[in-house]
Amino acid sequence: MADRREQLQAMLVKQPNDAFLHFALAMECAKLGDADAALAEFDRVIELDPSYTAAYTQKALLCEKLNRLDDAKATYRRGIESAKARGDHHAVSKMQEVLDRLVRTTGE
Repeated sequence: MADRREQLQAMLVKQPNDAFLHFALAMECAKLGDADAALAEFDRVIELDPSYTAAYTQKALLCEKLNRLDDAKATYRRGIESAKARGDHHAVSKMQEVLDRLVRTTGE
């Protein structure tokens, strides 16, 4: 039986532009410890759907975990701009809160 990652990849063959499937694959890759694949999939989600707030958040969290703090801050900033453009004040607030914490602890 195919594992979840293989199942998602097979589904993406049929639906290569499905942002949700790419997001699910990114999360699975992150869970399996394949950070490079996860980051690439998060980037693909954002490319397909720049309003996919969770992709920015999860990518930034993974960057933090990898101690790629400049990338994390840049990702939060891009996510905030995307959420502002859509008028998603809740997402802006949540990402800004995390970004502010990160900046306080690491500097700009």
